[in-house]
Parts: sequence; structure tokens; C-alpha cells
Amino acid sequence: MNLSIISPVYRAENILDLLVSRIKACIPVQEYEIILVDDYSPDNSWNKIEELARQHPEIKGIKLSRNFGQHYAITAGLDAAKGEWIIVMDCDLQDRPEEIPNLYQEANKGFDVVLAKRENRQDGFFKKLSSKLFYRTLAWLTGSHQDESIANFGVYHRKVVNEIIGMRESIRYFPTMVKWVGFRQTAIPVIHAENGDRGSTYGLRKLFNLALDIMLAYSDKPIRLAVKLGFLVALTGFLFALYTLYRYLDGDIIVAGYASLIISIWMLTGFLLTTLGMVGLYIGKTFEGVKNRPIYIIEKEV
Repeated sequence: MNLSIISPVYRAENILDLLVSRIKACIPVQEYEIILVDDYSPDNSWNKIEELARQHPEIKGIKLSRNFGQHYAITAGLDAAKGEWIIVMDCDLQDRPEEIPNLYQEANKGFDVVLAKRENRQDGFFKKLSSKLFYRTLAWLTGSHQDESIANFGVYHRKVVNEIIGMRESIRYFPTMVKWVGFRQTAIPVIHAENGDRGSTYGLRKLFNLALDIMLAYSDKPIRLAVKLGFLVALTGFLFALYTLYRYLDGDIIVAGYASLIISIWMLTGFLLTTLGMVGLYIGKTFEGVKNRPIYIIEKEV
């Protein structure tokens, strides 16, 4: 098997026919498979996948038992893929199948990973803004360069995919995992298509939860910042205490100030609660990891 194409499917009932036909029209090899992973889509996507699998023997369908999330669906596809080269792409056709030959040709120049760099992203203002904020925050927290024009779309060699499959941590974010494993990576510009009437499946709440999970899984910077802020607050408090003692000995203080006392209590209490909450989140994610539950559960295959 030369090539495996993986696409997580969610709310894509009306575009799967077009997705498959466009993929088949531009595949640059003879032996290939198309793996469609239904992330418990609320529409009839699974019925459409079953229909397509009956029509096209190269199609494999996987249905998850509940909505695990896009990156967990990608993991399910990676586990099932048999190809030497694996292509990951979204199902909404913003990742144009016509770019697959270009990515594959670049990979044959000696690269293990070729990522699609989206030029002139055809997204709405909110999605562009939220994406820019998300990647910049992630770059600052992880201390690594993050490019908001690069997402999941790309071609990956089997040895890269094997290493990613071996990472069975409970929090999954495919682009960061690709960056972490290394190997020879490059990116080429591709045309980014419009989303059409489907709309984005990532709302503000989903984006926030994803950012929080990635922050907790791939960075300890928030804890380090909390420690530094704690030292700063302690140093400020110590200096203020010395200043207050000096004024008391000098006879300037007769009755302690009520306002300064209340402000200090509220500030320190807020800081302590924030720090405890942050530590609690890390402990919670550690607890999820040690339970060693499966990353995803498959309900049906075709």
C-alpha cells in the first residue's frame, strides 16, 4: 500500500460524495486507501460512508462510539492506516484534494513530513482572529514557533506516523505531536478553499477547551509564571512590611489603614485561588492520564 488518506468526518453528509470523487480524481499512485472516521456526527454521515464503502472498495469507514474530537478521530485513522505515506486532511474541502500530488511530489524529494501552508485563508473574520490568538498563545506557552497557516493537512511518512501512534497520551493535538517527533519537515504553499455553507465546527467554547487542554498537556509555563509571580508578591510584601515597620517606629502610624488591609487580603486571596486552581487542573489531567482509558472507542467499521 503506497498511500493512505485519512479524513475525520463531522457534519459532512452532503459533501462526502464530492470529497471522495475529487480525491480519487487526483491520487498520484495506483495503490491507496481512503479512511473516513465518523466522529459520531449528528447527521447521516455514517450512512453515507457505508454507501460509499459499498461503491468503492478502497474506502474504509470507522465510526466512533461518541464524539471524541477531531484529533482523536485522526488518531483512529492513523492506527488503521496501512500506507507507506499517510495524508491527513479535513473533510470540508477547504483542504483541496487537488493539492495532494504537489505534497506527495515534495515528499519524494527526501522529506519525511510535508505540511500544507494555507495562503490567503478563506475563513471568516472571527475564525481568523481566534486562530491567530490561539497559535500566538500556544507559541508563547510552549516556547516554540507556531504557524497559524499550517494545520493538519499534509503528507507524513510511515516512520513519523509510527512514532505519533506510539504517543498514547490522553490529550491529543496532531500538529504539536508532529512538531515534537521531528524528522525532516518542510511546508509548501497551497490554495485554501472556502468553507461553503457548512460553517465551522469549532465554536468559541470548543476553541477555549482545546487551548486549555494543549496548554496543560504541552507546557508547564503557567506553573512557572505562578511561581515567579508568587516570588514577586512575596518580595513586594516583604518590602511593604519593612516600610510599615519603619513608619511605626518613626511614629507615623497610629491606627492601621483599613483600605490597604482589605486590598491586600483580596489580592493575595485571588492569587492563591488562581494558583491552586491551576495546580488542580494539572493534577486533574494527570489523573485522567493514569486511568489509562482508551483514546477512542470504535462502534462500527466497514
